[in-house]
Amino acid sequence: MADIINLRQARKQKARTEKEAVAAANRAAFGRTKAEKQLTQARKTQAERRLDGHQRDPETADPTDST
Repeated sequence: MADIINLRQARKQKARTEKEAVAAANRAAFGRTKAEKQLTQARKTQAERRLDGHQRDPETADPTDST
């Protein structure tokens, strides 16, 4: 036989679980020191520069351009 559940309690429990997941994400995003934020930004900037440095010249980058 199926278990009987109170839908109101189940809905509240689901809301609590979702709220906790959002809180955990916020703690990870905003609960960092200034040095950690600067380090993350520096690594992101360095990765972007490294990727941009591997691009081809604009003249040779587009093989469909016949000029």
